[in-house]
Amino acid sequence: MFYLLYLMKDDLILFNVFRYITFRSFGAGVTAFLVSIVLGGVFIKFLRRRQFSENVRDDGPASHKTKAGTPTMGGAFIILSILFSSLLWLNLTSEMVWVVLLFTLSYAVIGFLDDWLKYSRKKGMKARVKFSLQILFGVLFVLLIMSDLDGFTMSLSANQVADYSFTSVVFPFFKKAVINLGWLYIPFALIVVVGASNGVNLTDGLDGLAIGSIAVAAATYIIFAYLSGHAEFSKYLQIPYIPEGGELAVYLAAVGGACLGFLWYNSHPAEVFMGDVGSLSLGAAIGSVALILKQEILLIIVGGIFVAEAMSVIIQVASFKLTGKRVFKMAPLHHHFELSGWSESKVVIRFWIISLVLSLFALSTLKLR
Repeated sequence: MFYLLYLMKDDLILFNVFRYITFRSFGAGVTAFLVSIVLGGVFIKFLRRRQFSENVRDDGPASHKTKAGTPTMGGAFIILSILFSSLLWLNLTSEMVWVVLLFTLSYAVIGFLDDWLKYSRKKGMKARVKFSLQILFGVLFVLLIMSDLDGFTMSLSANQVADYSFTSVVFPFFKKAVINLGWLYIPFALIVVVGASNGVNLTDGLDGLAIGSIAVAAATYIIFAYLSGHAEFSKYLQIPYIPEGGELAVYLAAVGGACLGFLWYNSHPAEVFMGDVGSLSLGAAIGSVALILKQEILLIIVGGIFVAEAMSVIIQVASFKLTGKRVFKMAPLHHHFELSGWSESKVVIRFWIISLVLSLFALSTLKLR
């Protein structure tokens, strides 16, 4: 909405700032943060009155029993903050923007239904139903993006630009390592978005852990989005050039701002949990941006915490079924460290530190190509 104000720059030169990605990203982040802070207080009171509280796992760490009764579904005000800020600061004439927004909202709906069923029936959505819905919306998203972005260009060297398909996968550590998967890209893309969504969901088990890690991932991809949307920068750094990709930097700034606003209430001891409505949608948001920017492989590094949490569950289940023994004291991974004697705050802060280090490593790949 504000983006269109720059059309009035001839009447007032000040309006020209609204066309700059950097200015609108700053505005989107601050707006989402403030809206999240305001909505958070209102939502928490509402959730407490309606007794939308967390059901603590019986097989979880004993220290988590004190979390019983903490309001959940706080992810709803994260999504509302992102949506409000996005509508104000994004270029709404871009089809790509609407596809990403709708995809994020579709996973928010899945998470909301799951949270609602946990509240009303004390039992959430069946795993196969939830997974099927994630795949369905994932396929629709990938097909829409493929039809909208196929044929964009990638800088291969400082003096050469070559066309390649959206179904190509770019490896971040090499200059010209590109593999075209063709129609196999669809299942690959599904693994990225569904895996990112569920990875965040599994990580959301300690106060501030998932939301802080998401904020770091969003900040990292803001930089990649800005560079990818700039023809000269992308050519120099030999990363895919995505027309209008800079708008994703504005979107991610809104995501990051909303996450920080939520962290205000979710820091230990948490006043509210995000629930599946937040974790599934935020994971989908990061995964979808990684696909569009052609930085899918890099997500393994940027989202290393989420990958480790998901892999710990897979390894634990596989080991117990095959050998009857557990590799970890408890899965996901953060519970293993809790039972190893780490306090909750220490686990969270150390995982945040790892996220920051992985983020810096991911950014270093810009000069390793």
